[in-house]
Amino acid sequence: MHGRGPEALFIYSDELLSYHFHDDHPFNQLRLKLTLTLLQALELIHDTQIIPPQEATEGDLLRVHDPLYIENVKRMSEIGTTSANDLQYGIGTEDVPPFPGMHKAASLIAGGARLGAEEVMKQAERHVVFLGGGLHHAFRGKASGFCIYNDAAVAISYLLDTYDLKVLYIDTDAHHGDGVQWIFYDEPRVMTVSLHETGKYLFPGTGHIYERGEGKGYGTKINVPLEPFTEDDSFQHVFEQVLVPAFERFRPDVVVSQNGADAHRFDPLTHLSLSMRSYRFIPKLVHELTHAYAGGRWLALGGGGYDIWRVVPRAWTYLFAEANHNPLTDRDIPPSWRDQWKEKSPVELPTRLLDPPFLPIPRRKEINEKNEVTLNRVLSFFQHT
Repeated sequence: MHGRGPEALFIYSDELLSYHFHDDHPFNQLRLKLTLTLLQALELIHDTQIIPPQEATEGDLLRVHDPLYIENVKRMSEIGTTSANDLQYGIGTEDVPPFPGMHKAASLIAGGARLGAEEVMKQAERHVVFLGGGLHHAFRGKASGFCIYNDAAVAISYLLDTYDLKVLYIDTDAHHGDGVQWIFYDEPRVMTVSLHETGKYLFPGTGHIYERGEGKGYGTKINVPLEPFTEDDSFQHVFEQVLVPAFERFRPDVVVSQNGADAHRFDPLTHLSLSMRSYRFIPKLVHELTHAYAGGRWLALGGGGYDIWRVVPRAWTYLFAEANHNPLTDRDIPPSWRDQWKEKSPVELPTRLLDPPFLPIPRRKEINEKNEVTLNRVLSFFQHT
């Protein structure tokens, strides 16, 4: 097991809440504040660990995004509206409606991830957690899936350009990490590993096993599409069976993980069926492998997560506690946190960090068998690349 490294950094400021489409939109950054206040109530974080994000520079954005796209985001940001012509940029849809100041709000997220990448490189075994980031659907010239700028790609591009490193990107959001994959599809220095609900039933409809990269990047893109209603044991087994050989084969210099919390059974937008057990397992495995193979350099980003009251704060508390070398098992949630938020919450807030046992999914055996077939196909492709 790895030794204890320096305290993890946590990138946050209230300004991140300005990334706000409208009050009825499922993407709600209040979850960042819910998570931070839970970490504070549990006495898992000190003020000295919290650093504010910085806005991305034009140069940061241009590493990843087309100049014309950035100009149009700025224009729509100033007027807060779009025309039919702007749909080519992915803005003006139900998923990505325009809002005044969106360029600045999205730049702050991209800059936060770039700052995280910078900080990770300053000290051996440094872990940085930036839950405001993980907007993995944005493309070079188009917004998509609640994402305007692709902060994960900005951070990875910074690491490639500044240090010429090999970066392993791990994405456990229920939705396929498509934007990051396509941006680096032919880049051999970036391996992407995405475990997600199959695109047969869920946005963005990609993430098939045969998406494996192209040119010099062929074989460095790994996708594991899981069956709807996949539960903890199958998910964890598949994740470990894929991630260990990915680290062994690729030998990354740094790890960037996207930690969407939307594969939980309570999430309203997806059909996976994980419990909080998996949100304890995921960062633990990533943490151990990062120390074993990547010098302990780990940037952990946020991602999806649409049950912001019951799921996201607990999942991301497990993530930060693990990154901060203070892993949690189960614990009571402090009454002070529940009192702080109960008036605003439309649901009853949880009393423990772990979920009570869920009833098993009736088709569990069939789902697990299908996931095993998928796993074997992925490993077979991987071993022959």
